[in-house]
Amino acid sequence: MSFAGFELTVALPKGRMMASAYRAFAAAGVELPAARGERDLWHGDGKLAVLELRGADVPTYVDLGIADVGVVGRDVLLEAGRNLYEPVDLGFGVCRLSLIRRPDDDAPIRRIASKYPRFTQAWLRRRGQVADVVKLHGNVELAALVGLADAVVDVVQTGSTLRAAGLVEVEVLARSSARLVVNPSALKLKRELIHPLIEKLRQVKIND
Repeated sequence: MSFAGFELTVALPKGRMMASAYRAFAAAGVELPAARGERDLWHGDGKLAVLELRGADVPTYVDLGIADVGVVGRDVLLEAGRNLYEPVDLGFGVCRLSLIRRPDDDAPIRRIASKYPRFTQAWLRRRGQVADVVKLHGNVELAALVGLADAVVDVVQTGSTLRAAGLVEVEVLARSSARLVVNPSALKLKRELIHPLIEKLRQVKIND
């Protein structure tokens, strides 16, 4: 499948952030085509195409030029390490990446579990610290509770999940919100479309 015939191809993460992204684009005067059904992988209207992806895949699709632009959380960008232009903080999907531990645990951190191993390793290097980093995909907090890891690095929004699990947020490592990302080549080739979109999205305020 080629999207070359579309004026603009947009990569969006499935779920709550996609709904907010649709509202942001609409407020900027761009009506993205709606899905035809729940199982659609992509949908278009002749001019615009939308790819529905896992959040972690959005940077890859934009970086490799399958999509021209995308919306993704900064936490995902920090982990992905892709070469993308990031011109707009869209302001929704606010959260933070934090170091989390059991409240009674003050032993040296020798192992950290996270869905963000690349980011965590980079943070450790900046601090001059050494620890094993274990990549997990599911309930990361469980790793701290059962002793798989001395600490975890994960996304925190309100902190209620941590409190319910009996864990504490020790340190905020990075703050995150939804960002518009742009393929550098598309920014040059489609500047008449993308530059006005960037300027309009900078004026938009969308709440979750």
